[in-house]
Amino acid sequence: MILEISTPALLFPAVSLLFLAYTNRFLHLATLVRNLHRDWVELRDEALRAQIDNLRRRLKLIRWMQLLGAVSLLLCVISMVSVIFGFRPIDTICFIAALVLMGSSLVCLALEIWCSGGALQILIKRVEEE
Repeated sequence: MILEISTPALLFPAVSLLFLAYTNRFLHLATLVRNLHRDWVELRDEALRAQIDNLRRRLKLIRWMQLLGAVSLLLCVISMVSVIFGFRPIDTICFIAALVLMGSSLVCLALEIWCSGGALQILIKRVEEE
């Protein structure tokens, strides 16, 4: 397989949009954690503790999403530089690795979305108990 410079460059718009989405998710969760922590200090409610634990898992997933996406972007850059300088084996390997890491980042996104439903289940369970 011979790569052209445009092939790895195709991931750039996707990565930019994903980072925007990942950052927005992170900022939203950070605000929730701060609010829940304040409420926890005041009330010591176990439902709040469960919410905080859920948010901790989600924040770890978001960090992995961001890290994998960043390394994927770096590998795309290395792949493009390799194409420019004619390092054929390196360009293909880096591009394939970038695709695998981007896919891994998206798997983390799917897991984080799944966990976000768990946060709602905690609230629903609390309402049902009362």
